[in-house]
This record gives sequence, structure tokens and C-alpha cells, in this order.
Amino acid sequence: MNESLNESSTEPLLHTALMQFIFPFSIKKGDSKQLIQQLQDDGFTRFFLDNKELEAAYYGEGYCVSHERMERTYLPFAAHVLFPRRKDADSFRRFSRVNNLDCILEIPQQSIFFKILSTDIFICPFQLGFVTIRVQLEGDSIPFSIALEFADRFRALEKTFIQDDYTYIHCGEQTYEMVEDFVFRNLVDGLEPYLDQSDINGAYFETLPFFVDERMQVQAFYGFQNEESSDGISVNLRYRASQLDGIDLNGKPYASASDPAYIANYCHEHSYNRWGPDTYYMMNEQTFCCMTRAEQEIAVSLANQMYGQYYYGFLLNIFHKIVLLKLANMHSRLRINHDYEEIDNLIYSINKFSAKFYFLELISQSQGREIFLQLRKVYGNDALFEEVKETLNDLFQYQDKFQSKRRDNLLMILTVFTVVSGIYGMNQVIDDLDGKIQWSKMIGYSPFEFLALFVIMSGILISVVLTLGALVSELKRRHRKKYKDLD
Repeated sequence: MNESLNESSTEPLLHTALMQFIFPFSIKKGDSKQLIQQLQDDGFTRFFLDNKELEAAYYGEGYCVSHERMERTYLPFAAHVLFPRRKDADSFRRFSRVNNLDCILEIPQQSIFFKILSTDIFICPFQLGFVTIRVQLEGDSIPFSIALEFADRFRALEKTFIQDDYTYIHCGEQTYEMVEDFVFRNLVDGLEPYLDQSDINGAYFETLPFFVDERMQVQAFYGFQNEESSDGISVNLRYRASQLDGIDLNGKPYASASDPAYIANYCHEHSYNRWGPDTYYMMNEQTFCCMTRAEQEIAVSLANQMYGQYYYGFLLNIFHKIVLLKLANMHSRLRINHDYEEIDNLIYSINKFSAKFYFLELISQSQGREIFLQLRKVYGNDALFEEVKETLNDLFQYQDKFQSKRRDNLLMILTVFTVVSGIYGMNQVIDDLDGKIQWSKMIGYSPFEFLALFVIMSGILISVVLTLGALVSELKRRHRKKYKDLD
């Protein structure tokens, strides 16, 4: 139940509201190379850390992300995945484009002016991708509730709640009734043909994969005006920021909880308070935000961190969560007695993920490590990873039993054929098959001699078939592995 706040409470004002809206998508199998070419044709630039000209290109006036500091934040094996030097398929391949679009979000209560700064598209392993839309709200005195309401409305790709029915976006001469149309018809208009919808074919209402209510995840920076009369960043403000509780239909600030003990306990579990009472980080599965009353110079530095080191940490946790869910979903759909190739693929995928992408230690600096680990805890990735490892053990045990049983059966068949053809068949007709075969003599064979001839020929045929089958299976396995690595 939404609880309206007391009208006498002072509405905090922001001098800065920066947001990054992130949504994941599945890439059609084998389409990664075509998508990369499409992005380059559409004006997206491949992002490399050694291109220092890009440090201030995508984040708005006055903001700059140090590439050197980003690389030093992560340990080498993590930096290799997040910031590849070359075209490594097992990495986060980032493509970015400057937009600088002046837009208006129309809600019943008022018009909110904002600027689309830039757009990122990541192509990641496991046929996974991310789109990031970088937004700055216009103005020097932005009501905090309006900033939260904007984030909550803009992250809704489709109209799922009553508030969404009255939300429109004006950009240039175009008006978009849904955020989804604005994204796929304007910001990333070449992406939609490459989206893989196969994971949601059984859904009744879902139209995009990996979403909760078709809503994007939000990373935000809120810079509060540091007035002498301000009481600081209260627990209620922190809770509302994490839940994106903006304004109700009457235009009044609201919170989605009213019990002070619940709110205090929630903030204790979902916040990082190292720099309180002036700066707090709030995080849950849908939002990750920094709230600060620090002076302007420090605020800019904190915003740069949200654009840089913490942005990649947030993406990495989302990546871990989605891949772990995909692996669990693959396991749930297996028909154990039939899908032998899929079992091999799943074992390979789990081993690849645990070896290359999931590490307990990824970040070198203590503050970044603590925030990253808290995000991992909020997403429940460690519990999911343990579940996937148990799945791997179960699959190995099943595969070992299955292969042992198949080897035993094959050995029994070959033993029978070897004994029968060697002791019985060879003694009956082997002389007729030596040198130049006497076909005419076979006309006078007795039934036992015909049986012996059949045993010899079938044994040879079975040996050839088994050998060819083993070769074909090995070639298929190598082809699948190569195909998965390239994709």
C-alpha cells in the first residue's frame, strides 16, 4: 500500500540527477557478428580503454571517467573480461554513441525536461547483451520526488501500471506513447531484429526477455543541495530512492511502506553507509543509486565513479545473475533420458562460466570490493552459483553412470560377436573368404554356414558403423564447441 507523506515535510531539492537505465536482452544464436556490423553502421564506436579521447565523450559536460583508474580497480583476470584489448568473444564488447537529445517526459502532474546523453550496447558471452541509456535531468533545483518519478516512469518499457497510461515522451517532432517505442525506434533502432524471443515463447504477456514487469534496471546519482536547514539524508529518503517512490496520482510524494521499523531494517540490509551521513549507496535487484550532500567537487567525483568503476560492477552482477538463471533454466528443461547433447552443452557452459567469469575476488580496492560484494549479496548470486555447482555435480554423476552403462553394453556386444565369429564363424567359412573369394561356392552353403557368414559380415559392419559414429560424434562436439566460443 502506498503511503502519502506529510505535506508539511520539506521536499528536498537536487542540484544533479544522473541516471543510467540498463536492460538485458538475448542475442539470436550466431548473430553477434552481424549485430556488431550493424552497430558500426549506425555510428556506434567500439570502446577501448587505451582510447583516452573517450574519457569525457559520453557522460555530459563536466564529467570524465578515468580509463586508467577503471582498469586498476579490477584485478587482471576481471579486467581482461570487462576491458578487452582486442576482439575477444569471451568478453564485454562495448559500443557507444553520443546522442545529446533534448526530450520531455509528460506525466499528468507536469513536464519533466531531460537529455539523453549517450547510449551503450554491450555484446557479452552466453548470447547476452545490455543496452544502457544515459540520462541527465535538466535544471539546478530538481525536486527529489520528481527525479524518482521520472526514473520509475522511464524505466517502464511497456504500459503495465495505470501511471504508465498517462506517460508520453516528446523528442524533436516525434511523440512516443511507450518508452519501448522511443528506445527501439530512436535510440537503438537497428537492434530489434537481433533480439532472441525464444526464451519467452511460452509467456502470455511478456514481450522482452529477462524482465520484471518489463522494467529496466536503474543506476542513479542524486546530488542534494546542501542547505543549513537540511536534516540530512533521512532513512525515509533512502528507502524511497531504492524503491523509486516518486509521486502519487495527486502529485504528492509517497512511500511504499509506512512502518518505521521495516524501513530502518530495509535500509540497514540494502545500503552502504561508509561515508554517512553525507553519502549513501542504496541497492536492490532493480536499482543502485548514490545519494550525497557533498560539495560540488566531491559530488562530481562520485558521479564519475558511478559512470565508471561502479557501472561495470553493477553490469557484472547483472550478468552473473542472468547467466546463472539461464543455466538453471537449461537444466530444468532437460529430458535426462533423451537430451544427451544438451547435457554435454550444459556441462561445458557451467564449466566455462565458473572458470572465466565468476570469481570470489574481482576488485582490488576495498571500497569498490565492499560495494560489489553487497550487490552480489542483494542479487543472491552466491546462492545461485552453489545451486549451479550442485547441478554440475549431478550431471557429471549421471553422465558417468550413463557412459559406463553404454560402455558395458557395447563391450558385451563386441565380446559376443568376437567369440562367435572367431570360434564359430571363422572355422566354418574362413577358407572361402581367403584370397580370391569363391562366390559360386556359397550357393551350396548349409544353413549353419550361412549363419557363420552373416555373423562375420555383421561383425565387420558393426565395427565400421561404431567407428564412423565415434568420429562423427567427435566432429560434432568440436563444431559445437567452436560455434559456442565464436558466438
